[in-house]
Amino acid sequence: MSTGKDRMNREKNTIKRMIGIYCRGRHHTDGAVCKECRQLLDYAMERIYRCPYGGDKPTCGKCPIHCYKPAMREQIRCVMRYAGPHMMMHHPVLAILHFLDGMIEAKKPGGF
Repeated sequence: MSTGKDRMNREKNTIKRMIGIYCRGRHHTDGAVCKECRQLLDYAMERIYRCPYGGDKPTCGKCPIHCYKPAMREQIRCVMRYAGPHMMMHHPVLAILHFLDGMIEAKKPGGF
């Protein structure tokens, strides 16, 4: 059974990989992500870090709290829409775990 810390680290790793796939495919980068994608990644990491759910964090699509600013939320949607189908080929274990995490219902922050 994974801990909340494991779940948060996996969430960070998943979004990092998705942004990497998106940047390589859409911005044709090789290796490091471009400046725009780096800003989005930094923003996403900060949002995960500050999530009131902590280790019980649901996937963003299932979350009743939308903590992303509207413009950043649209950017991350574009990333997920593009990278999601590619995840099974590039990172199958993360893709399956993310799918399973999405099946968990969101609880109130703090576990109440």
